[in-house]
Amino acid sequence: MSSTGAPAHPTADDAVADGLGAVDRPTVSFELFPPRNPDAAPRLWSTVQQLAAARPDFVSVTYGASGSTRQTTRALVRRLLRETSLSPIAHLTCVGTSREDLTRTVEEFLDEGVRSFLALRGDPPADESWRPHPEGLPTASALVALLREIERRRCATSPAQAVRAASRPLSVAVAAFPRGNAGSGSTREQDIAALLAKQEAGADFAITQVFYDVDSYCELVALARDAGVVIPIIPGIIPMTDPARLRRVQQLTGVEVPAQVLDVLDAFDPEDPVDVGRRHRAGTRLGVDLANAVLDGGAPGVHLYTFNTPGPALDLLEGAGLGGDAPSAHSRVTAAPLDDPTPVPTS
Repeated sequence: MSSTGAPAHPTADDAVADGLGAVDRPTVSFELFPPRNPDAAPRLWSTVQQLAAARPDFVSVTYGASGSTRQTTRALVRRLLRETSLSPIAHLTCVGTSREDLTRTVEEFLDEGVRSFLALRGDPPADESWRPHPEGLPTASALVALLREIERRRCATSPAQAVRAASRPLSVAVAAFPRGNAGSGSTREQDIAALLAKQEAGADFAITQVFYDVDSYCELVALARDAGVVIPIIPGIIPMTDPARLRRVQQLTGVEVPAQVLDVLDAFDPEDPVDVGRRHRAGTRLGVDLANAVLDGGAPGVHLYTFNTPGPALDLLEGAGLGGDAPSAHSRVTAAPLDDPTPVPTS
């Protein structure tokens, strides 16, 4: 941050004259998840339209444990491709799935026109420990390699596909963990070794799990670079406006929410509409400060876990000077359900 409190990094407004491809414009991206209830689809589409005003570089679409949202993920990605100018990244996981089934799923996405994937080992179903499918893939790096193998085969057998691949190369993202993967018990060093393996398998960039302090991100990047990781590492940030949401994410991921963050948010009365608005602004300030800190520390952009709720994410971007054409969302503060899937990538 500058001495005046304004972001020291280039903002979206700084880059407007040069367009979205301006070299110094930080990337902006969001995570969405397919609605479990079909009745929620119209609300999700309203969210998509509001987030699109921020001119994101891409949006990622989650994929439930053991492929539980395979069809709804595919339907949402298809609609994003057909009805918006957004660039969707489809999540893929190895859990409970054979290599043959994974290949079939990848082919389906590619046939729909998907050119970007987030390759994850994935979380096991509830109350079950991780174990690879007997005919499946054991790691995210193996999934990255499979994606590259499928793409090479398609290009070798189809001149048309080879042309498409030349004009729109396949992009593969992976996960990174600022303090190690608490869910699997891995250390930061083990995760960095896994990240290097993903890079060697063909990964193009990484997105981090949630974290709450700039040192977690900057130390991860420094250690990864020392280990030979050269791909960009995008910080994954959760808007810090809802303490119940943060506690739920802590349960799901094992990433502890700092006491000082919860102390700030818990100081407001959740039954008082005025206090709820104040809490939203205080939490937005926490998120803005974190986003500015990682960008000033060299992060290529920010990836926001939205929980399909646009207001907190858009306010965070606006505060960091990255909001594009999106309007302020302070008047749209809404409570979101707590039973949606974890927003963070796994392995």
